[in-house]
Amino acid sequence: MTEAKTFNYVADHIPKTVACNRRPANVMNASTITIHNTGNPTSTARNERAWLTNPSNTRTASYHIVIDEREVIECLPLNENAWHSGDGSGATSGNRTSIGVEICESGNYAKTLDSAATLVAAMLKERGWGVDRLRRHYDWSAKICPRLMYDGGKWTGWAAFKAAVAAKMIPNKEADDLAKLMSAADANKIIAYLSASYMAAQDSASRAEFKRLADELRRVSGQKT
Repeated sequence: MTEAKTFNYVADHIPKTVACNRRPANVMNASTITIHNTGNPTSTARNERAWLTNPSNTRTASYHIVIDEREVIECLPLNENAWHSGDGSGATSGNRTSIGVEICESGNYAKTLDSAATLVAAMLKERGWGVDRLRRHYDWSAKICPRLMYDGGKWTGWAAFKAAVAAKMIPNKEADDLAKLMSAADANKIIAYLSASYMAAQDSASRAEFKRLADELRRVSGQKT
């Protein structure tokens, strides 16, 4: 990916004994990832996780992952099915073949959406998949979901999200090329030697120059400056 994760990932699986068969524990070998919006503009990832075990919840509905601006919660193991696609329990249904990712609508939605793109890009790369493996809830059961990616009869937000995911899957060629010039280990050894000269320098101009050289060594070895 072209950038680091900006969220915490927590696995907090609901129990198999939870009501309404929300964790059926059917083994699943996923072939796609399905994107949803939560449909609740004030709910956080923690709220959505709590809803799955709330005694007042009588729905047979669940999802694997929920993400907000701060964290990602894995609510079900990714090798078990969830009830999130609205298309029944057949062997080829989204419910039995797809990982369900719920994107929260609360808080800084732009940040949440960017984190979701980063997460999904990592999931696709881990599996050797491309963005052709992404699905909308709509693709399974014609529900307008993810609703915030739908705009006046057009799925412009969906196209933008897929493009963002694809962009995050492109290797950072500049960093890869720089890393070939010098290893980080060698660069850091030279920087360690430079640090003695930096500390001994009496004037700000010399110190600035030593710092510039150290930053340049970090740059050509693919490290952050």
